[in-house]
Amino acid sequence: MIVHLVDGTYELFRYHFGAPPHRTPDGREVAATRGVLGSMLSMLEAGATHVGIATDHVIESFRNALLESYKTGEGVDPALRSQFELLEDTLRAAGFVVWAMEDYEADDALGAAAAFAREDARVERVMICTPDKDLGQCLTADGRVMQFDRRREILTDWAGVIAKFGVEPPSIPDYLALVGDTSDGIPGVPGWGAKTTGTVLARYRRLEDIPRKAGSWDVSVRNAARLVQALEQHWEQALLYRRLATVDSNAVAIGSVDELAWTGPAHGYEDAFHAIDADGAISRIQRLIG
Repeated sequence: MIVHLVDGTYELFRYHFGAPPHRTPDGREVAATRGVLGSMLSMLEAGATHVGIATDHVIESFRNALLESYKTGEGVDPALRSQFELLEDTLRAAGFVVWAMEDYEADDALGAAAAFAREDARVERVMICTPDKDLGQCLTADGRVMQFDRRREILTDWAGVIAKFGVEPPSIPDYLALVGDTSDGIPGVPGWGAKTTGTVLARYRRLEDIPRKAGSWDVSVRNAARLVQALEQHWEQALLYRRLATVDSNAVAIGSVDELAWTGPAHGYEDAFHAIDADGAISRIQRLIG
């Protein structure tokens, strides 16, 4: 069994910026929703059997209460924002399990579901379908949990994370705490660039294990004393940034991987598809259910 866990918010953004606009007769913009629906049906047509899709029902989460600069929904195109709930309703009508996150984020749901699924002996592999670097922390050394960028068709495993960032997957939150993550509004620690951070964390792995005296480091980096000083001055912030970058495994509760099995559309799915001018998806669903 292969479990596919999809970042629905990323998919919605991808199709909003990548597909031509499409308005229904009543004036609603639905192009992105249509695009994601078609993409998810393609996944089923390619043989996917167990699928969970996570969305940010609201962009803000518990993290916004911890850091003022953390990402918000400010500036999101209203034509895109209006499709968040529409997408969730459409995917549920198509028969998919959808986790619409409010206190947590879609990334949290994907990470929590991956951690649960990998414990099931029947699961050969968990595919976390998103290019988001945060989810690299969820990959496993045995290859049972991997990350897949569906747009670029890039599959990333444990070794792939090391090749890209210089650190093993469990160190990704520490890495982002030091380097920062502009897409999430995490500023990072001054002076800590990607190459230096990768070198230091490849040796020490966790923030707490980085020696607080530059002379104690057994890795060679430039300006070590200055980096130690910056970390000392921003220690509490670094710990907070790591917390923000860490996937929360409490985001969703799943009783069994069997809950993710696609068994067909919900009753009345045709109406949901008609509402977004996706009549072609009806015939695709009918072929899938035989």
